[in-house]
Amino acid sequence: MYQMIDGKKISQAIKDELKEQVAQLKAEGQTRCLAVIQVGNDPASSVYVGNKKKACEYIGIDSLSYELPEETTEEELLGLIEELNAKENVNGILVQLPVPKHIDENKILLAIAPEKDVDGFHPVNVGNLSIGRPGYVSCTPAGVIQLLKRSGIEIEGKECVVLGRSNIVGKPMAMLLLRENGTVTICHSRTKNLKEITKRADILVAAIGKPKFIDASFVKEGAVVIDVGIHRNENNKLCGDVDFDSVAPHCSAITPVPGGVGPMTIAMLMNNCVNGVQ
Repeated sequence: MYQMIDGKKISQAIKDELKEQVAQLKAEGQTRCLAVIQVGNDPASSVYVGNKKKACEYIGIDSLSYELPEETTEEELLGLIEELNAKENVNGILVQLPVPKHIDENKILLAIAPEKDVDGFHPVNVGNLSIGRPGYVSCTPAGVIQLLKRSGIEIEGKECVVLGRSNIVGKPMAMLLLRENGTVTICHSRTKNLKEITKRADILVAAIGKPKFIDASFVKEGAVVIDVGIHRNENNKLCGDVDFDSVAPHCSAITPVPGGVGPMTIAMLMNNCVNGVQ
């Protein structure tokens, strides 16, 4: 029987710990503040931004919300980021992606001061992660590490396979598993003999962006499977990169979609905001 890794429960535990921390900081006269910028009104982005605001409210973090119209220029957005970089009371700045097409996403991410880049996307923070220096870590991979640790799953010495090489999940995920002394292989769309590699994994992290791509034929008996994917199937139901029903019976532990990795991303964003560079 497999262990279901409950992201809702673990993320709630993290938020409760942060709530206590923030209360303690307030008693010492310190506050934490997150500035969230959304350009345009992409429905999925609006949901994410709403969830971030709710999490801030629950934990006791002050939040500044900037909902800018679709036609906001790149110059105006860069001006606002510069203003927030200079504000001493703002600990974290987050620009909700995607931004409208007329705005250069890279330019925006580079404009956020690395010490306020709570998403962990700035090249300075990515570089710090790669050489083992303190810095902000991308929230989803950091959440996966917490899911494993808080579920009693040992990473050290394990064969870890990451499916996907994106800057937001795949690459930082591999770095974090290495930091925990896992033996790491990264696979991607050009990998040959993919199943041979994934079947070696003690811990398989699926972040390939293809619905239900991973079935039982990819998975070693007794493996731990972490599903980072999120999609809508033909019935508009949420599903991941892993075909849960086919894979779960062969696992020692697995994350569901929804309710696995998803809730952890916001919990780790809050952690970055409260605890700063680590």
